[in-house]
Amino acid sequence: MKILAVTACPSGVAHTYMAAEALTKAAKQKGHSIKVETQGSIGIENAITPKDVADADIVVLTKDMAIKNRERFAGKTIINVGVGDAVRKADIIVAKAEEVIAQKGQS
Repeated sequence: MKILAVTACPSGVAHTYMAAEALTKAAKQKGHSIKVETQGSIGIENAITPKDVADADIVVLTKDMAIKNRERFAGKTIINVGVGDAVRKADIIVAKAEEVIAQKGQS
């Protein structure tokens, strides 16, 4: 499964990067590829490209603040999570993504 994620928190510092790291670790442990764009206090890092979007199976977005350029994910399956949940429950979020994609494949 190919996962895209965008993490951002109101302060734009620690939780943004902690969430990115946790999601990356959880996805890789399950054998999935993931690219995480961070939208922190120093701007956008590891920017997601149109090709990344086209190839993605699912997108995980943190919902604690507005994600810049969210419209680029139109038509994609999106899971919205709190940035704190992305830090503490990344494995559960990845499992949810697997479940959503499995159900989508059955329809």
